[in-house]
Amino acid sequence: MSQRVAQMLTDAIVSGRLKPGDRVAESVIARELGVSRAPVREAGRLLESAGLLVSKANRGFFVRTIDSEDLDSLYELRLCIEREAAARVVREGRAATIIPILVSQIEDMIASASENHLIYQIDVDLQFHRTIVDASGNRRFLSVFDNLASEIQACTALIERVFDEPGRVARNHYLIIEALETGDEAAIRAAMEYHIGVARKAVVGHFRKLEAEAGDQP
Repeated sequence: MSQRVAQMLTDAIVSGRLKPGDRVAESVIARELGVSRAPVREAGRLLESAGLLVSKANRGFFVRTIDSEDLDSLYELRLCIEREAAARVVREGRAATIIPILVSQIEDMIASASENHLIYQIDVDLQFHRTIVDASGNRRFLSVFDNLASEIQACTALIERVFDEPGRVARNHYLIIEALETGDEAAIRAAMEYHIGVARKAVVGHFRKLEAEAGDQP
């Protein structure tokens, strides 16, 4: 039930029905769904860990404040870090060590997408990218990535809801595997730029559309 509520809340956030800063009223949602407040509270915690909600002491959960410019800046920073981290993995000859791990993570993402386990898929997606950054051996890259973790998870949730086909984002990770296997730094840079660029265009564009629609309302 908590997964179902989390899915419903994610849809409401991505569609703009729940806007940045809006309070998630546990009692109202529980009453509308005919359930106790416990699964609603658990869904709130799940989405907080995914970066979509924030909790405030004695006030409950609120939709995280994020706009298209915030998202665009985040994707730009991610691209800088992950593109160079992946190139470093290739340059240092570490790709073969992590490829089996990455393939297993993609398989987990695809399976969880088909079963509609969004929160688990978001977590595995984050771990996929972290595996590459960690393998680069650059501690600064990893430190920045970990500091951005909740925001990256939020973006992943948004990507999955913007694309209609379950598992599409998960399967796109195979392009990164193929580029790592070439041992070519230019190839992995291009693959990472494409992978993050597709998500950046879809999510930022979606939010800009929502903001424009909100601006047109009287």
